[in-house]
Amino acid sequence: MTQIKIKGAVVSNDDAEIYDWLGYDNVSPNAVEDALNNSDGDVEVDIASGGGSVFAASEIYTMLKAYSGKVVVNIQGLAASAASVIAMAGDEINMSPTSQMMIHKASTVSAGNADDFAHDSKMLDVTDQSIVNAYAAKTGMDRDDILQLMSNETWMTAQDAVDKGFADNISTGAKQPQLINAVGTPVISNNAISKIKTLLAKSRSDKPENKAEKPVNTEEKSTPSLRDQKLAILFGKKE
Repeated sequence: MTQIKIKGAVVSNDDAEIYDWLGYDNVSPNAVEDALNNSDGDVEVDIASGGGSVFAASEIYTMLKAYSGKVVVNIQGLAASAASVIAMAGDEINMSPTSQMMIHKASTVSAGNADDFAHDSKMLDVTDQSIVNAYAAKTGMDRDDILQLMSNETWMTAQDAVDKGFADNISTGAKQPQLINAVGTPVISNNAISKIKTLLAKSRSDKPENKAEKPVNTEEKSTPSLRDQKLAILFGKKE
C-alpha cells in the first residue's frame, strides 16, 4: 500500500520550494500527484497538519477523490483547517485516540478600499461554501449546521469527529502520536516568500568560478550565514 504523508503546511507547488529550503515539513499538490502516479493499488494517507492553503488542499482532495483505488486516511495528531478538507477524501477515515480535528471559516489578509473588501468578503463566502461541500459529502449534515460549526471554529476529539460523521473509526494501534493542543503549522507570509525567492534567485545567479578565494580574517565583519539570512527574512530584521 502506497503511503502519502500530509505533514506540516499545505502549500502551493510554487511555495513548496521555500518550505523545503527552510527545512519545514510541507505537502503540495505536485507531491501528492507524484505519489498517486507511482501507485497501482490502495493508498494510505497519514495526516498531522495544521493546514495552509485552501486551494492547494482542494487540489489534493480532488486528486484523492478521483483515485481509482481505496484511500484510507489516518489522522495521527491534528487535521486542522485545510488539512481537515484533505481528510474528507478518505473512503475510510481513522483517528488516533489522541488526535484532534478542527474546522473553521476561511480567512485572508485584505487591503484597499471598500470595493476591495467587499470583493474579498464575497470570495471568502464562496470559499466557505466550497469547503462545506467536502464536509457535507462525508457527514451528510445540513449545510447551515456545518457553516455554524465552522463559524464557531470547532475543535473535535476523535470521538466527537466520529459522532458527527467527520471520521469513521478510532484507531486502537499501540503506536500513538504526541498530543498537540495548538495548530502550530508555520505558514510563511507572501511578503517573506517573495523575499526568499529573490534571495534564492540571486544565489543561483552567482557563479562560484568568478569568486576569488580570500584568506579568512577573524577581525573583519563576516558575511551573514545562509541560516542568518533566512532568519532575518522571517523576522523582518534589516541586513
